[in-house]
Amino acid sequence: MSLSAAASAFAVLFLAELGDKTQLVAVGLAHRHRATPVLVGICTAFLVLNLLAVAVGASLYGLIPEPWILLVAGLLFLGFGIHIWRAGDEDEAAGETVRATSPWRVAAASFALIFVAELGDKTQLALVAMAAATGEALAVLAGATLALWVVSGLGVALGATLLRRLPTLWVHRGAAALFFGFGGWALFQAAGVWL
Repeated sequence: MSLSAAASAFAVLFLAELGDKTQLVAVGLAHRHRATPVLVGICTAFLVLNLLAVAVGASLYGLIPEPWILLVAGLLFLGFGIHIWRAGDEDEAAGETVRATSPWRVAAASFALIFVAELGDKTQLALVAMAAATGEALAVLAGATLALWVVSGLGVALGATLLRRLPTLWVHRGAAALFFGFGGWALFQAAGVWL
């Protein structure tokens, strides 16, 4: 397992999700319900979503030539960077209210909210691109899942305080810059293969 691929996946996903709608959903759920079932539901949803994304990316790694994967991944990363940069100016919705009372129902509601909110989201597409570009499915899965769990834990434990002290705009700008960097690097590598 490549530690650099895991670290890259961790960095990209951590910054992309810090202050994002899913972290705000975690904050809102944790204010209404006990933290443990909320965190269990959220972490399980991210694990399932990441397994799906990495499986798709790993499948593409063997089927499509590397320069094309790098080109598409680079363009996706640049597109995500632009999207995140623009989203920094918008207030993100906190999500729906969950009225479950039992821990299992809270965990199930948390799972469902995150699964629906993140299915096909920029971070899931970024995982597909990273797994396809690197061929390091396990490393990308480990780094990305750990990042999303840490962000969710921060949202559940310290979300309201964290978001008041760290402007969401700065978080979005940092995430956008990281996506621009990875996109530029992937395009540079693709150009190097073709030249």
